[in-house]
Amino acid sequence: MARYSIFKGERAIWMSLIPEKSDVVIIGGGIIGVSTAYYLAKYGVSVTLIEKGVIAGEQSSRNWGFVRQQGRDPAEIPTIMRSLGLWKGLSKELGEDIGFKQAGVFYLANTQQQVADYENWLNYAKEYQIDSHIVPKSEIDKYIPSNSGNWLAALRTPSDGRAEPSKATSALARGAARSGANIVTNCAVFGFETEAGRVASVSTELGVIKTNTLLCAGGTWSSLFCGRHKIPLPQLKVRSSVLRTSPVPEISEHSIWSRDVALRRRQDGGYTIAHGSATEAPIVPDTLRWGIKYLESYKKEKSRLRIKVNERFYKEMMTPRRWNINGPSPFEPERIYNVSPNKKILDEAFGNLRRLFPQLMNAKIIESWGGLIDVTPDAVPVISPVEKNPGFYLATGFSGHGFGIGPGAGELAAQMITGKASKQELSNFDYNRFF
Repeated sequence: MARYSIFKGERAIWMSLIPEKSDVVIIGGGIIGVSTAYYLAKYGVSVTLIEKGVIAGEQSSRNWGFVRQQGRDPAEIPTIMRSLGLWKGLSKELGEDIGFKQAGVFYLANTQQQVADYENWLNYAKEYQIDSHIVPKSEIDKYIPSNSGNWLAALRTPSDGRAEPSKATSALARGAARSGANIVTNCAVFGFETEAGRVASVSTELGVIKTNTLLCAGGTWSSLFCGRHKIPLPQLKVRSSVLRTSPVPEISEHSIWSRDVALRRRQDGGYTIAHGSATEAPIVPDTLRWGIKYLESYKKEKSRLRIKVNERFYKEMMTPRRWNINGPSPFEPERIYNVSPNKKILDEAFGNLRRLFPQLMNAKIIESWGGLIDVTPDAVPVISPVEKNPGFYLATGFSGHGFGIGPGAGELAAQMITGKASKQELSNFDYNRFF
């Protein structure tokens, strides 16, 4: 029998029953779903979060760990600014170390076009009074001593930061539970039913929960769930590959991105490493289904995308898109996407690391992993009601930017559900913009 855990303080108590009713049900135990549950519980709302696998089982624990305003789409800037403010106080608020440090983010430019793009983004930074600025070539060594790069300039935001993905989401889940949220794991949600056109109940692996409000924060799984209810959600998956190194000397307090390699200092003394401009975009049935909506994005990003057909095409082609409201569903056979990393891409990134930063020549690869990132056509998330299905909401499609913006997005989603959110801010993330 499937079981779920209710976190009570630091302990997980295993049970085999679910609440009969809840004001709000949230699908997804990543940082977006967990943050939303946290703020709803603080508002005094009865909330139950249901995760088919484990808390932070996918990208919320596998991402780079950047907490950045820098380079954000203008639509995201107010929310990430709010999120940064929340990050500053979370360790104290939760009573746990989540590894947050406001140490700055540094983007290195290899081409004049990149420099121009950074200069253009400063217009947004000025509008929102973000402390971003251009670092000329002559001053790069001041921030990254003894590098071997030949960069033309850099974009720096001192107020940006970093946190530990392996700690933050779980800490937020425990905080939500202490505030009264039910955190349910190892339990799939099959679908929802309506009465008079509005959400009335949610059917799960462990039974039915009566509720008038359902939030889907399922990351890469969201489009599949929505499709079961004939709610179109354009969403594609890309694969990212990441590694961590042995403890090595710190080369800069900043988190660094360049076209060749991205790196973040870890609390354990190593670095989290990824390729800066190599992302796999597997061709799957959804590529054909939604491809036309991604044409503009593809034109902008084609230089960094590595497109291929692999085993996921057949796997997703065989995945059922309709299933009984009482299950079984496609969510139980693969509760967590555990994708293997691309060794070729990581070898290239690690080689670039040692070439550009000779101080890290003795670094050793301790671990590597892969992850699937859900991407919308404009790479901006959806935080929105679905008007044709009253009581059903979305908070998904964060396109690889979800960790840093997570607390702010969760707070915004909680405000949306409770009617406290600004309509202007929500309009940036409206579901209807795709149609």
